[in-house]
Formats: sequence, structure tokens, C-alpha cells
Amino acid sequence: MGISKRLLLSITLAFTATLASAQDWPSYGGDNGSGKYLPLDQITAQNVDDLVVAWSWDSVDNETVAANLAGDNNTAVPSSYKATPIVVEGVMYVSTSFGRIVALDAASGDQRWSFDTRAWEMTGRPVNLGYNTRGVAYWEQGDKKRLFFATYDAFLWSVDTETGIPDSDFGQEGKIDLTLGLGREVDRRVYGVISPPLVTNNKVIVNSVVSDVPPSIEMPPGDVRAFNPDTGAMEWIFHTIPQAGEFGNDSWEDGSWEYTGNTNSWTIMSADDELGIVYIPIGTPTNDWYGGKRTGDNLFAESLVAVRADNGERIWHFQMVHHGLWDYDLPAAATVVDINVDGRPIKAVAQISKQGFTYVFDRVTGEPVWPIEERAVPPSSVPGEVASLTQPFPTKPAPFEPQGISDETLIDFTPELRREALQNIEQFDYGPLFTPPSTRGAIQFPGWFGGAEWHGAAFDPDTGLYYIPSSSSPIVVQLGEGTRGREEMGYVRGGARSVAGPQGLPLTKPPYSRITAINLNTGEHEWMVPHGEGRRQQIIDMGILDPGPVGGGSGAGPVLTKTLLFLAQRDGDRNLLRAFDKARGDIVVEIELPLPPQGTPMTYMQNGKQYISIAVGGGRDSRLVTLALP
Repeated sequence: MGISKRLLLSITLAFTATLASAQDWPSYGGDNGSGKYLPLDQITAQNVDDLVVAWSWDSVDNETVAANLAGDNNTAVPSSYKATPIVVEGVMYVSTSFGRIVALDAASGDQRWSFDTRAWEMTGRPVNLGYNTRGVAYWEQGDKKRLFFATYDAFLWSVDTETGIPDSDFGQEGKIDLTLGLGREVDRRVYGVISPPLVTNNKVIVNSVVSDVPPSIEMPPGDVRAFNPDTGAMEWIFHTIPQAGEFGNDSWEDGSWEYTGNTNSWTIMSADDELGIVYIPIGTPTNDWYGGKRTGDNLFAESLVAVRADNGERIWHFQMVHHGLWDYDLPAAATVVDINVDGRPIKAVAQISKQGFTYVFDRVTGEPVWPIEERAVPPSSVPGEVASLTQPFPTKPAPFEPQGISDETLIDFTPELRREALQNIEQFDYGPLFTPPSTRGAIQFPGWFGGAEWHGAAFDPDTGLYYIPSSSSPIVVQLGEGTRGREEMGYVRGGARSVAGPQGLPLTKPPYSRITAINLNTGEHEWMVPHGEGRRQQIIDMGILDPGPVGGGSGAGPVLTKTLLFLAQRDGDRNLLRAFDKARGDIVVEIELPLPPQGTPMTYMQNGKQYISIAVGGGRDSRLVTLALP
């Protein structure tokens, strides 16, 4: 007996309504491809101004911080709260700066449970950025549902999503020690994890953070490992510094592969779940600024590496910086994108960089979508340093940030300001991108904060537009001979670290932070807008013609919906979530936040209502603020 058309329509509408009533955000970047996109359209340009706080959650860390400040442990205080929540089946899961995991009702914000890894009780301040976590990862198989969380004291935890209790079948009492299995003795004071694990193809994949101020040339390696989600057993390891007999080992001359460390993927990783490929963005070797103890190109430092999810074997790689001397780590997850170039559909992956480049590859083969040219760059004058003669430059897309110190980049509001800027830079070496560090001090622009940063970019699959927030900030890298136990390192960074701009203004032209929309189907920039007012009023007060918004302030990452682009920023003394028109970059509305935003926002739909949630604050007061229409 056939089903009636009316009944079929009723079933279809009911199914559609169910799908529309709840849409999850199950991974840090929305999905493992890190697109930071969800096709929700309830919040539009016409009603976004009506957003209100649906609920706010005060971090369970706040009480601990207050007790620490009142007692003897007054150094155990987190800085910015940078986590991005995930939402699965109506429950929000988020980590805290002190290394706790919390489950909240996604519609009301009511806390269901909290689990404390007690990572914050480790002796001393955690490596590099202190008490800092970015998020958790979700896994389910059959009736088993788990959260995975890697901590800055170097443990990987598996926690039951229903109860918040560690999985006793995983490792030892629910955790495994990540300092083990690396082939070297590892001091957890210089080694840990801040980014969420990547869960794909029934593997839990973990990277690491290693101290950026190494005490010696012998540091922990940045190897990436995959673990069994049921048992915690290690299933594969990818050596970011190739070992004897492995591809790339000969790019580490004079046996430097045996002792050099770092070369770690500290940021977010991504994957194509269907193809079973993991994309690993990798950072600089020990030490960031001098490579005289590690001559050669140093694979796989500052490379994007594609490996098989099932066994960790390298499929392809591309090195963005040969023999890195600038701390140009790949700072963000590569974005899995489907594009159409000259009528040819391409499964691609896009990687943004601190240099301001966007590298676009066929994500299966690693072939660049547009040519990438090796071009000559300045040599080094530091004794023992052998800088690479060339570096790779993408021909498309054009850089999204200015590069190098030149007439094109120096501030020029008035002739007087320009003359003062020229006087300020004469005490240092300066020039184009990849001007190497020196004993005199070299200006590096963009500096080590980028360009692009860890919160990454967002991709719209309907239009092919790629939205990149970035900043412009020069630094000075001055090298001196190592002292006080660091002699074996040769040269280390010290002395001058910055260069003043004229009359308290920045050294370079605005904008000092920006949002760039690049069409990945053509490789062309669609638009660029300054991100924030920045120092606009200061410039006006100096009697200079109003330049308009010049960009500036600390910002967070993007989240993209069917209708709008959202970005948060502390702009002067204002804490804002801005909604932008996706096609032009115009600001649609500015929404005041109670505290400075640092975590990348996310969006989801629950019970037919769309929400936007973001981590704000830090120190004594960390919160999640969640917005919705009334």
C-alpha cells in the first residue's frame, strides 16, 4: 500500500522542523575542517540589533582565583579566558583556564557537572602563556560518549559526557601521561598542551606546546600522536623532526635532529574526515631566532603536513619557511575548503600565516592551486648562521598584511612624522620580508604575533569567501651570545625588542588590525576593512585629518552564519561583538560585552532558537556570555 502525498508531506515537514530546532557545534572550529561556519539564518541584519544576553555563566575558576589571591598562592591567576565551547545534543562543554571541564545546558546555561583535572596545582606557572586552555573534543561510538581534554601539565583525559567522571578504562584512571613515549626525558615545566585534541576516524590526535624560551639546545620534540579513544594506547606518532632513515632527516645537518626540539604544532589542527587526512600546522625549531646549531632547511618546521588519520603516514607537506629565524609558526588550523577555480572543482585546504600569506593547496595531493615561487631573500650577518637563500612566496592570493619596512609601509600622515619614523629605524637593520635577525637588531614586520593568529579564519561554502582577521605589529629581534648556561645555544634574543613610532603613534601605516575577505575561487581580494576604531581619536587630537577607523585592539576569531560575519574585539575601552555584512564588510551592529573578549565565538541552535556564545574576561572574572533574540 503506497503512502499518501499528504502523509509524506507531513513527515517531511516534521523531519525538517526537527533538523531546524537543533544544530550543534561539535568541534572547536564548527567541524573538523575548521570552517567556523554554520548555515543558520534566524539572526539577520534586520534583527541582530535585538540580541540580548540569554544567559551568562561565571567560570568555576573565579572562586579558586579569589582564594588564591587571598592566600599564599597569589601567582596562580589566569590571564585571558580563551576557550571556545562545543555543543552536542543540547549540552555545551567547555574547558576553563585552570583546566576544569564543565557541562552546561545549552538553552539555559545551567551547570550539569564540573570536573577538575587539578592541572592548575602544578608547580610553577605553565609554559609560555600560563593558565590557558582553548577547548575540548567530543567522541562517541555506540552508547559510549566521551570528552577528551589535554592539559598544560601534559595529561590527556577521557571523561564521560553524562557524569563528568573519568573513564577508568582509558589509560590509568582516565588519563595518560603525555611526557612519556617521546624518546626523550621530558620536563613538564617546558612541555604541555593548550589546544583541544582532534578526534577523527576513531583516533584522538594530540599536539603540544614547548617553551619558547628554551634553556638549552636540547628541548622536547613536538611530535604529534594519535591515541585509541577506548584504551588510551598510542596508535601512531608523527615525528615533526624526522628521525634516522625517515624522509626529511637530511634537512637537519651535522646531526642536529638528535637534540633539537620544539618544531611543535601548538595551535588547532584540522582534518577531512571523509578522506581520512589530518592537516598539521607546525612551528619553529629550537631556538626561534638563531639556527646556527641546526643548519639546513629543517623539515618539518614551519610546514603544513598532511598525514593519514589511520596510521600517521605523511601524504604530502609544504614548508612555508626554510630554516626559520623569525618565529613564523603556522599559527592557525588549515581550513578545509571546496572551491571552483576556472571551472575546475578542487578539494582544497587553505593555510594562513603570520607573514600575511594565504597558501592554497589541493588537499589530496598537496599541489598548490596557484604557483608558489622561491624568491631570493637577504642573507644573515650573524656568525655561524646559514640562512636560506630563498623563501616561498605565493603568487595568489596577494598578502593580506603589509610586509617589510619600506616607503610603502612607514607611517606618512605628515612629513614630520615620517622623518621621525625614519630616524627611529636607522639604529636597526630593516628591509623586506624575511630580513634576518642581527646583532645590531633587525625590524621584523609582521612580527611574531602576525599577521594571522591562532584563532584563524572562516570560510563561506556558498560564496567561496575566506574571512581573515589579522594585525600589523613590528618587533625588533636583536641577538647576543648566550650566557648563564645558554652558551651552547650560540646566539639568543635579547637587547632591543621594539622600535618606537613617531610621537607615540605606530611606526607603520594603518590599519593596525584588519579583516580581509578573499575569494578562494579566484584568488582575489573582495574587500578589506579596518577592524576597530583603534587610535583614530588620538590622531585627530594631533591635528591630523580624520583618517577614519585605523584598526587596533585585541581581538578574537570569526564565526560565520548564513547571514552575517561575527567578530569580537576590545577596541579602546569598549568590549564589542560586531556583526558585519559578509558581502561588503560594513558593520551592521556593535553589541556591548561585559568584559574583554578573547575566545573565538561559536553559534548553535537549540529548541528552535539560535545562540551565539563567547568567552570573556580572565583573572578574577571569567565568563561565558550567550546571546539570542528575545
